Amino acid sequence: MRQKIKIPRIIKIENIEGFRVQCMFNNGESRMLDFKKIFGDWEISKTDIEFPLLDPKQFIKVTLRNFTLSWPNIEMKIKNENGEIETHPYEIGADVLFNLSEELNITAKPRFGSLIRAARLKAGLTQAQLAQRSGTSRFYISRLENNKTDLEMSTFRKIVEAGLGKNLKVLIE
Repeated sequence: MRQKIKIPRIIKIENIEGFRVQCMFNNGESRMLDFKKIFGDWEISKTDIEFPLLDPKQFIKVTLRNFTLSWPNIEMKIKNENGEIETHPYEIGADVLFNLSEELNITAKPRFGSLIRAARLKAGLTQAQLAQRSGTSRFYISRLENNKTDLEMSTFRKIVEAGLGKNLKVLIE
């Protein structure tokens, strides 16, 4: 079974509305970052590097870089290991952002478990029978059907084709 990814990374900016940024993290979760609240909690003042980001015209320039949020319009000067000054865009670590974000319960999330359960019941199979036919365990089938575990494509194929005797077709639109 797959291990959980331990280091949070942002893989996509899904939406920006005002000071709210919706991001997809590498664990598949869509999470919301409310920077109005974050900057308020941080008590940003005119002397802070983040201060220009309180301007919506500056904030909206956010991009995805190095798996985190980056503002190329805000420059940071940092000494490298050779003592030379380098210029980098302002970034906040993805691990910090993950902890500051709230998970969104998006109803459009693919729920393969309900598909598997419906097909299993239609085929007149028990969880144990489907598990035996597909080379998995009844416990695993139960966790899948209740959307308590992730599903790898190869396992999905085994369950559908070997376990249920159906053809698997995937459509990306």
